[in-house]
Amino acid sequence: MTRDDSPPLPATASRTLPRLRHWRDWQSLLYMLALPLIATWQWQHGLVWWLYLVQLFLTLGIGVIHHNHTHLRMWTGPRSRWANRATDYALTLLQGHPTFVFWPAHVANHHRYKHGEQDIARTYRFGGDSNHLWGYLLHPLQAAWVLYPLFIRWLAGLRRRQPGAFRYCMGQYALWLGNWAGLLALDWKKALVFVILPQLHGLHWLLATNYLQHAHADGRKSPKSKNDTDGGMLNYARNFEGWVNPLLFNIGLHTAHHECPHAHWSALTRLHAEEYRHRVHPALNEAGLLPYMARVFVGGMVCRSARSRSLMPPMEKK
Repeated sequence: MTRDDSPPLPATASRTLPRLRHWRDWQSLLYMLALPLIATWQWQHGLVWWLYLVQLFLTLGIGVIHHNHTHLRMWTGPRSRWANRATDYALTLLQGHPTFVFWPAHVANHHRYKHGEQDIARTYRFGGDSNHLWGYLLHPLQAAWVLYPLFIRWLAGLRRRQPGAFRYCMGQYALWLGNWAGLLALDWKKALVFVILPQLHGLHWLLATNYLQHAHADGRKSPKSKNDTDGGMLNYARNFEGWVNPLLFNIGLHTAHHECPHAHWSALTRLHAEEYRHRVHPALNEAGLLPYMARVFVGGMVCRSARSRSLMPPMEKK
């Protein structure tokens, strides 16, 4: 598998400026531009509910863009290093948190252990192998509680080994906290409503997607159980089809992403359909995200048959 399925660059492509790795990344840039424009307009003219809902949706998109940019840098070609660093800083401002955290928490931990017992934010670590509304709402707080010590240890090691990279990460903290402090000093009420609360909403979603994608999935490596399909080693993740994928950069096609983490997000549609969909347990392929949440998190409170079933034997939920 190549790193991405980008089309060949045109002969007229600039040889002196960075360029987008794939034309579909224009959607990422559109979201990154629209979010601050909407927030700024409402800061100046007042709250408009439908615009605020669009803003909340865009905070979800920023989290996925943040994730995708970590796995495969958005820019390529001459001076792309600086363009990618500028994108890191832009995402730090838009996300409301430094972007470096994806390296220790996501790449080095989650992708390495795939919801297994060494994945420190595995869903079944917190209160058992659950999949319900309270678990979904609480998981981001539980994950942050165990991930922040990891960030601190990772930064301490980075400071010893690569002081330049350490300063780069500290620069992200300075930018984020300086931006919040400046906006709070300017108008604390507007800062909370139009910047900080939407960003916290996006961060909650970013961490809660781990619960959506992995709760009641099978994080074991071996042996196979009677619930396993022929591709049972892939039953560690849930996939969501439907509109969530074109709107949020194929975030629902999670097995394909885990197995091909350097593939461009636009390639996941084909990979899911051709390589992975038929190889995971049928219960892990959902037709849509919102119907799944309505059925499991809402319907599951009153109807046992609406609840999902764990693919892990009780003795292995550690």
